[in-house]
Amino acid sequence: MEIGKLNTGLVYTNEKCIGCNHCISVCPVFEANYSLVQDGKDFIYVNGETCIHCGACIDACHHHARDFRDDTEQFFEDLKRGESISLLVAPAFIANYGKQYAKILGYLKSLGVKHIISVSFGADITTWGYLNYITRNDFTGGISQPCPAIVNYIEKFVPELIPKIVPVHSPMMCAAIYVKKYMKITDKLAFLSPCIAKKSEIMRPNNRQYVSYNVTFDHLMDVLKGVNLSSYEAVDELEYGLGSVYPQPGGLKENIEHFLGKNVLVRQIEGEKHAYQFLKEYVKRVKSGKQLPFMVDALNCGNGCLHGTGVEPETSESDDTLFEINNQRNKAKSNKQDRRKEKNNPWGKSISYEKRLANFNAQFAELKLEDFMCSYQNQNMQTSVSEQQIESGFEQMKKDTLEKRQIDCCACGYESCKQMAEAIALGLNRKENCMHHEKTVLREEQERMKEIAEELKEAQKRKQALYEEVISDFQKIRISMGELADGNQSSAEDSTRIAQAVGGMSGFTEMLRDSMKQVIDAVQGYDVMNEDIIRISNQTGMLALNAGIEAARSGEAGRGFAVIASRVRDLSEQTKEAVTTGKEQSAILIPAIEKLNDETIQFVENIAKINEGTSALASSSEQIAAQTAMVDEIMNRLADKMKEVVD
Repeated sequence: MEIGKLNTGLVYTNEKCIGCNHCISVCPVFEANYSLVQDGKDFIYVNGETCIHCGACIDACHHHARDFRDDTEQFFEDLKRGESISLLVAPAFIANYGKQYAKILGYLKSLGVKHIISVSFGADITTWGYLNYITRNDFTGGISQPCPAIVNYIEKFVPELIPKIVPVHSPMMCAAIYVKKYMKITDKLAFLSPCIAKKSEIMRPNNRQYVSYNVTFDHLMDVLKGVNLSSYEAVDELEYGLGSVYPQPGGLKENIEHFLGKNVLVRQIEGEKHAYQFLKEYVKRVKSGKQLPFMVDALNCGNGCLHGTGVEPETSESDDTLFEINNQRNKAKSNKQDRRKEKNNPWGKSISYEKRLANFNAQFAELKLEDFMCSYQNQNMQTSVSEQQIESGFEQMKKDTLEKRQIDCCACGYESCKQMAEAIALGLNRKENCMHHEKTVLREEQERMKEIAEELKEAQKRKQALYEEVISDFQKIRISMGELADGNQSSAEDSTRIAQAVGGMSGFTEMLRDSMKQVIDAVQGYDVMNEDIIRISNQTGMLALNAGIEAARSGEAGRGFAVIASRVRDLSEQTKEAVTTGKEQSAILIPAIEKLNDETIQFVENIAKINEGTSALASSSEQIAAQTAMVDEIMNRLADKMKEVVD
């Protein structure tokens, strides 16, 4: 069954449901309730197709989680739109609202209701139809059908009894047919109803043409709350007899006995538990051929229609309705006696049963019995469950012995563990709703918890050993961290010293660069001086040459001077050669010195980078030392806390 199809019938579950299973326990239909989980909580849906609308769950639910649908709202909307609507009033209405009866009807008249007909008159027609059909067809053992919940149950779950339902319409339908066919009223008809299930009777294919609305007392009185009814007044339009007592338990029986005598056995059945169990047993009696009663007067509600499923719950707390019904009975009889001679009065007690029946038939002589006949449909919805499916249900509930399968605690809502197994097999319920299953699961969990507790003890021992091992490792780590801190401190000091030494070397290289520059400058100055010497040497050579020439001209007098001039020329040449050689050496020396200067510059730059790196290393070492000290402090705290945990 799809969830979307659940809760769509006349009776449904509202949001107040807590899944207590009480509705299941009172429901006469095994297949009508579905226990499911919605948004994490238990929720019991209603299958509208299998529900017979008996209302037992509504009465039983202390959480007010079951409600019903009717046509009250549509009735008032259509009146407001100007639809022509006449009203059929159930006799239970005057019994429940004797003081307000006329005022409420008057108010409805003011809203546009055309005619008001008491269904008590229809009940008289039903009695007339029953008596005629039974006597003409020798139809004994028949089941009355004024109660649609009873008819629904028979059609759906004991279809073998369909031939035993008296095929005469209910008082509501007899009144509707009379209004339409004999009074020629063409208005839509609304039934002022004490019963939820009447809607299902109205919706039967052959009945839809007669009645359009099922307006329950409960929902009508909700609408009328706050309405001032004091200025309104109206009464119903037809006379009636003992039909007014139909709503009370045994009302039909009283009518039958009034015309046929108390010698006939009319079996009177009321109440959900009694009625449906009786029908299950009655099938067996019919099939066995045992003696049957003249008729079975079966009603779904324990107090009859007086306190039907569509009546305000508050009215069931008082016996005032019974007194009012008795007043209506006496009133009907006295009215008849006043208007007719005793010999023609079908209600008179002084005449024979035969004469009463004859008078009664004469009163409805213009009616055709076939107009008030009805038929029924076999809608068999009984489910069958195989033994294998039942076994599966028991297994899911952890019921593996005969003793466990016969606990029958009924906490699940069903009468037996077997029914619960069937419900699980059909998907109507869940194993979690079985008390035995939950207790078994709880015991298994308890055993499991014991095992877990033992495992925890062992784990605690292992954990303690592990803690101790961890503490030991922490101590080792702490020692190592201390050594690392000392090493880092030493590294920081060494790095500082290296940085200082490198800084000194950097100063030295700066001095070297200055010295090399001075050397280059000196060599370059030496080259300038050599140029000057070469010029002097050249001039000296020229002077020596000129002196030699002059000495040669002088002859002997100039010979000594020529020797000197020659020596001066030789010295000039030697000087020139020495200076030239010096320049050649200078040409070699200066590039070498310049290259050395460039390398010295690169060395100085590298020394600067090393100095920076060494300084950074020293700073990092100091940071490492600080972080190591912090880690050491944390490790000490952790070790102390671990020791506290172990202790």
